[in-house]
Amino acid sequence: MSMNTVTTADLRNHFRRVSAWLDNGETVEILKRGKPYARLLPLIEPPTRDRRVDFAAQRREVWKGRKFTAAEVAAMRAAELVGEE
Repeated sequence: MSMNTVTTADLRNHFRRVSAWLDNGETVEILKRGKPYARLLPLIEPPTRDRRVDFAAQRREVWKGRKFTAAEVAAMRAAELVGEE
């Protein structure tokens, strides 16, 4: 996590930029007359970029633990191949 520094005038005149930093999870230090005055912290954690899909959980949710016979699997594969032609 990084910390950006702005003056009170920057905070007033460039709030859109400061709020973008906060949205990205960055801390912003505010200077008043060249000295640290306040620190703004984001309320929520930034969204994680590494979202992995749990395919096993999705499969369990969809099929509810159902087991397919070899004949059922063969029929499903044949139906998929017919649709590809």
